[in-house]
Amino acid sequence: MAKLRGGLIQMALKADTAESPARIREAMLAAHRPLIEQAGARGVQVLCFQEVFTQPYFCPSQDVKWYAAAEPVPGPTTEEMQAFAKRYRMVIVVPIYEADPVAGIYYNTAAVIDADGSYLGKYRKTHIPQVAGFWEKFFFKPGASDWPVFKTRYCKLGVYICYDRHFPEGWRALALNGAEYIVNPSATVAGLSEYLWKLEQPASAAANGCWIGAINRVGREKPWDIGEFYGQSYFVNPRGQIEAIASRDKDELLVHEMDMDMVAEIRNRWQFFRDRRPELYGRLTAAE
Repeated sequence: MAKLRGGLIQMALKADTAESPARIREAMLAAHRPLIEQAGARGVQVLCFQEVFTQPYFCPSQDVKWYAAAEPVPGPTTEEMQAFAKRYRMVIVVPIYEADPVAGIYYNTAAVIDADGSYLGKYRKTHIPQVAGFWEKFFFKPGASDWPVFKTRYCKLGVYICYDRHFPEGWRALALNGAEYIVNPSATVAGLSEYLWKLEQPASAAANGCWIGAINRVGREKPWDIGEFYGQSYFVNPRGQIEAIASRDKDELLVHEMDMDMVAEIRNRWQFFRDRRPELYGRLTAAE
């Protein structure tokens, strides 16, 4: 059977939000480097971090200082991860705050690096919330990445970011484009949506016959303190069963071996793609 060893890193913030975004970035990178090296030593083939992994989840704020957290993609953080990827022959998904220096536009982005260190491309978060405590449209332009699937050395990989997970259309689009494994880097807190954390991704994995790696951060981030980031990053199989899950409150590298033969097995058994009726789905794309 074909096996894929995945790794997910969840982490609490390692610097005071009063410090500069540059100082926070270095503190977060310093904390991640030992876990990246541990992932390499443990034979991880595809590694992913949490949403905007070098910074706090700053969207409860409307402080313009956080624009300085953005960088080009590829840029210095991507380039550092390219070196790790090449050293350990490991695919790395790098969720980062992206600045488009030409257009002056900012995105919530994930760069994808192949196991030889080559930059394969990026996915930009499609769905952007705008409610109290989550002023994301103040910082991020909605992406229009056309559901890219990256043909990495080890698998066909898709990316969906945080709030995206509430929209089933994107999961299906990635699966139809060939994704066998989809990562969902997130920053999500306890409260209204926590019960959905172990409901939506398993349902999407089952509906699309794919593996999903769901990543969350941990701890509380002041001064905003909008709630507890409750960790519990996990791997869910194409049957919708959670096979491995991290702690609620600790920095952690979660490593799990995925049976990729299950993708074809489940898709052939259920035939959800064959039995679709897209000619009847016009309402899904009609303007409100």
